[in-house]
This record gives sequence, structure tokens and C-alpha cells, in this order.
Amino acid sequence: MSTQTVNNAQAHESMFEAVLARLDAAAKLMNLSSDVLNVLRNPQKEVKVSLPITMDNGSIQVFEGYRTVHSTHLGPSKGGIRYALDVNSDEVRALAAWMSFKCAVANLPYGGAKGGIKCDPRAMSVGELERLSRAYAKAMKDVFGVNRDIPAPDMGTSGREMAWMLDEYNKVVGEDSPGVITGKPIAVGGSLGRDAATGRGVMVNTLAALKKMNLNPSQVTAVVQGFGNVGSHAARLLSEKGIKIVGIGDHTASYYNEKGIDIQAALDFAAKNNRVLKGFTGATEIQASELLISKCDVLVPAALQNVITVDNATKIQAKLIVEGANGPTAPEADQILNDKNIICIPDILANSGGVTVSYFEWVQNKAGYYWTEEEVNTKHDLKMEIAFEAIWNNSAKYKSSMRLAAYITALEKIELGVKLKGAY
Repeated sequence: MSTQTVNNAQAHESMFEAVLARLDAAAKLMNLSSDVLNVLRNPQKEVKVSLPITMDNGSIQVFEGYRTVHSTHLGPSKGGIRYALDVNSDEVRALAAWMSFKCAVANLPYGGAKGGIKCDPRAMSVGELERLSRAYAKAMKDVFGVNRDIPAPDMGTSGREMAWMLDEYNKVVGEDSPGVITGKPIAVGGSLGRDAATGRGVMVNTLAALKKMNLNPSQVTAVVQGFGNVGSHAARLLSEKGIKIVGIGDHTASYYNEKGIDIQAALDFAAKNNRVLKGFTGATEIQASELLISKCDVLVPAALQNVITVDNATKIQAKLIVEGANGPTAPEADQILNDKNIICIPDILANSGGVTVSYFEWVQNKAGYYWTEEEVNTKHDLKMEIAFEAIWNNSAKYKSSMRLAAYITALEKIELGVKLKGAY
């Protein structure tokens, strides 16, 4: 590895620095106003709270909680809440900025935000998680708001945690405001189609790209890394569209079968096996490091950030990468993929299906009228197709990668918001 590559890798150990590197590259390509660039390089608001929680054994443990609002230039801020041990201010800041760009790309009237609590949800009881969730919602009562900042589930959280937070927020502010949180269970104002929305966005973007590449889905193979909410739904939906899934994996095990994997069998197995793939017998188990570089046409990294690096990018065999996870490709790997003519549908487009249907949930909550799942899916698919087309066209216009074109598409909209509303 060259000295320059090493220095770049060190520079981007910060997730937010990695976001800024891509922001700067897109800004230079499109001649973005330096004033607007300076505004977007700095989050609007960052909140850190300490959450003392009584654990089941009677002891008090103090957890760190974060919420960062990056931008509200296009509307109230929107973004998930994650529970994980590696949650920190830099990560939350980066994810908030990504949400600003993601909402702009998806043509949503939102800015970007993100939140998180530094904890290990798998090591906590249901009671402990409920007390933690309620404490966080109470601490953020002046940040959240149906027309101010709207959280949703993310890594380590689900509709269950959102229901607790919604209840606590409503108790604290003394009102019934279901639209203040999205990704809720259906019974308390959630939207049909929300659970599969992010995976569905991956599927829609994959099909749109294959059409541009003149590839027939029935002749295409795919590998999906990650088998949580996003990866499992993406694998299922891609399979239903005729794409042969030859590789799957999660944090417990990875599998490959060139003849194709029965995704429904894998889903059924995981459902009965504590939601993990370890022990699945429908394919040959391989090393986790082999999955991303396995032979396939489409690669869907739908697990963690920075899994495609300078070390493995040269070995990737896929013609198309569709990013289901946030930040799965390290900035230093982008040029390698570009040099190999691998088309990469970036995260801020590929996984924006979740926030799109969260927007639909918010609209339904505000109207007090709810759509069928078919209506939700139809509206979702149309928005994804429009967003894909705009970015594909900008990629051609600026002779850039799809990633930079996605940033440019987002920045064109946010720049208007900043200029029209004014910055002071």
C-alpha cells in the first residue's frame, strides 16, 4: 500500500471526515457556492445527554445519548436512532449529514438528523430497554417535534422502542402526536409497507440499474451481505423478481451456492434460530471475507459501514454494487471500483426507501387517514424510480460516478433551500 493510500485511510477513520471528503468532491465538480458548502460542513445542532437507568439488579448505569440535527433547510429534520456499543458523536454527525442528502435525493420535504445511545441492546432485558428508551425520549423532548425533528428506528432498535418513545414523549408534552416518530407498529399509527421499505428500495434501484445495463434479471446472480431487516427483505424481493441469490451472510455465518439459495428457506431458518443464519444447511459455509468477493453480478452490502476497502475492492467480481447499508464503501475504495467500471448505487439513494415510507407514515399520521400496502408500495416505487433517473442523468451530465452524482443531485436541492431561506 502506498504512503498516500495509508494517509488517506488514516484521514477517513472519522466517518464525518469521509462524508466531508465526498461532499467536497461533489461541490467542486458542480461549482457549489462556497458559502453553502461552509453551511453544510457544519451540523446545525448537536445534543449529548447522560441517561441514568436503574438496571434489573438494582444498580444505576449511566448511558450516553446523542442527537445531531445536520440541516433543516428543506424541512424538519428526519433520522433514525441506533442502539450500539460503538455509537459516538462522530458517527452520529456523519449519519445525520447522510440523512440530509438522502432526503434531498428522495425528494422529501425533510432535512437530516440522527440519534443514538451507546449500549449493547442484546445484553439488556426488555425492562431495561424500555426504561432507557423512555429516558432518551424525555431527554430529547425539546429536540423532537412533529414539525421539528422526527426520529425512527435504526440499528438495534425497532417499532417496539419507537412505541415506548412515542408514549413517553406524548406524556411529557401532554398531547397525542403520532407523527413525531415513524417506524411505529401498525397499531399505534405505523404505515403498512414500512418494515420492508429499505429492502424494497434496494430492489427497485437494482432493477433500474440492470435495465440501464441491458441485463435481464432472470440471468443475473446476486450476493447479499447482511441478513437483518434490510438484507433479508432485499434478498427476498430480489429473488421474487427472478434474480438468483447465490450468497448470503450475517454476523454469525456466510454461505454461497452457485446454483442459488432458497431465500424463503433461509428466512424460515433464521426466524426459528434467534434471527441468525449460523447452522443454515442450504448452502456451503464460507469465510465472511470471501462473501463480498464471491462470483456474482450484483453485490448488496447491507450490514455495516466500511466493509468494501482498498484491501478487497480489487477482488470484487460484481458488475453492480447496491448499497443497502450506510457507508459500506470506504472513500479510498471508490476510485478502485470506478477504475474497474463497477457501477455503484450509493447508500443515499439505494437505501432511501426506509425514509421514503417513513415520510408516508408521517403524512398519514398528520392526515389521520391510512393507505393500503399496495398504495404505499406503488408510491414508494415511483419515488425511487424518479430519484434513480435524476441521479443517472447527473452521472452522465457531470461524467461522474453514481455516488458523486447522488451528492450533486442532493446539493442542487439543498443549495436552493439555503439560498431561498437565507443563512445568517
